[in-house]
Amino acid sequence: MGRVGIGYDAHRLVTGRALMLGGVAIPSEKGLLGHSDGDVLLHAIADALLGAAGERDIGHLFPNSDPQWKGASSLIFLEQIGDLLHRQGWAVENIDASLIAEAPKIGPYLEAMRAAIGRALGIEPARIGIKATTNEGMGFPGRGEGMAAMAVASLEKA
Repeated sequence: MGRVGIGYDAHRLVTGRALMLGGVAIPSEKGLLGHSDGDVLLHAIADALLGAAGERDIGHLFPNSDPQWKGASSLIFLEQIGDLLHRQGWAVENIDASLIAEAPKIGPYLEAMRAAIGRALGIEPARIGIKATTNEGMGFPGRGEGMAAMAVASLEKA
């Protein structure tokens, strides 16, 4: 029996913060605002995994009102979600995610992102697809005000 979940996240870009995407530090003048590291790609993946398992969202498990998550690496969230899925008897079949941003180009970082996500979840990077697209200058991503990400995850009973 398989299950599928979807996830979405968006964060504002601000100066003075590191840009973390897919668990990888990306050189940039701006970073994503968030209680944790603001990694929109990992947050969307986390919600897709949680949704597939029938769980509540990332904000329920790791609330921004809890000081222990302030500045936390979102890879920690994925590790804990991976442990939760394992305890429930789920195995991650695959993840497909899309980043929506005008800049920066993430092509040079894709393999590092897939490796980081794979390590956090204990799966092969080959099971993880990551793509990026612009918003053609439209909306908050197009104006460079923020970034968004969408993800789909499929689980199978282990």
